Amino acid sequence: MNGKQVIKLLEKEGWKLDRITGSHHLLEKDGKVVPVPVHGTADLGKGLIAAIQRQTGVTLK
Repeated sequence: MNGKQVIKLLEKEGWKLDRITGSHHLLEKDGKVVPVPVHGTADLGKGLIAAIQRQTGVTLK
């Protein structure tokens, strides 16, 4: 799963793109900001996906 796919799933759950800093897209919801790295089609590591899931409460699969 790459960064663009993660962002699509988070946006479906109400997360909005706050800003982009370099290759990191920062999504915001209810005052929380979560960074999602986007490096083309490169898949994100399983630990990073798990961390994003914990921070957002959204299941990414």
